Amino acid sequence: MNDLKPPIPNYTAKVQNGMQKTFYSFLCSVFLTITMKVLFVCLGNICRSPAAEGIFTHLIEKYSLENVVSCDSAGTIGNHAGEGAFPKMKRVAAKRGYNLTSVSRPVRPERDFDTFDLIIGMDDHNIADLKKMVSGRLVKAKICKMTDYCTHYKNTYVPDPYYGDTKDYELVIDLLEDACEGLIESLVKGGIC
Repeated sequence: MNDLKPPIPNYTAKVQNGMQKTFYSFLCSVFLTITMKVLFVCLGNICRSPAAEGIFTHLIEKYSLENVVSCDSAGTIGNHAGEGAFPKMKRVAAKRGYNLTSVSRPVRPERDFDTFDLIIGMDDHNIADLKKMVSGRLVKAKICKMTDYCTHYKNTYVPDPYYGDTKDYELVIDLLEDACEGLIESLVKGGIC
């Protein structure tokens, strides 16, 4: 992941208080509010989607996109509502510098499909469940798969590591790092940020 260059040029501009900011961050803070809202979805919202949210939040901060992109996570089922991320996922993510602070919740179709611009499932089962929750092509067009944004890995889905060992959790983090970088790059190239 370290061989990818940040997709945002590091131009600087002086602002009135004398602090240096990236040129893009400066423009965003003056002219823009959040324009892209992303929802990451897995089955129970305790492993994959909270990790995606944590990694993507880290990248939003790294590239100073807080004013134009936000994210959240949810599950297609509500069995773990109110719980934090699974401890094993939190430990593996923490070793890579990610703080997983989200609290599990189920997808709320009546609100989430209006609120979020992009709804990203971790596997085909998640995608199918999301599409069953809504009708209409325009709404379904918001739904895509996490691995669609991978640039290095060729995996077609992010596997559920819940019953796996540390290597399974590390693979999930690898895939999510790749896909989240690809998503940022896609948003930048698409002119969203």
